[in-house]
Amino acid sequence: MRGRRRMPEADLEQPAVDAEDGKLVTLARAARARVGAVEGAAVRDQDGRTYTGVTVRLPSLTIAALQLAVASAVAAGGTRLEAAAVVTEASTLDDLGRAAVRDLGMGAPIHVASPAGQVLATVRD
Repeated sequence: MRGRRRMPEADLEQPAVDAEDGKLVTLARAARARVGAVEGAAVRDQDGRTYTGVTVRLPSLTIAALQLAVASAVAAGGTRLEAAAVVTEASTLDDLGRAAVRDLGMGAPIHVASPAGQVLATVRD
């Protein structure tokens, strides 16, 4: 079973998003809408390159949107993440997606946004 947990109040901060991080939300929304996925995500690496991912659920493969975006960054040579965004209807952040971002970006903000693009929370832990 995939882990999901509510975002503890201590992990949240007021969702103030700069223009570059706002672009990540836009990319995540577009990726989600393009294939009708449950979640869409986008990450930005140390060189400013962006990568997107969507939730994939197949009989032989299940991967969270953030995991796929991080994997795409790593496959392209990314070694550090500056920021991430996930667009979801859920009120929780997938534990595995969060862990994947933390593998390359301790302290990098993960913006959690609604399907309409409203940033609901920013997680930094």
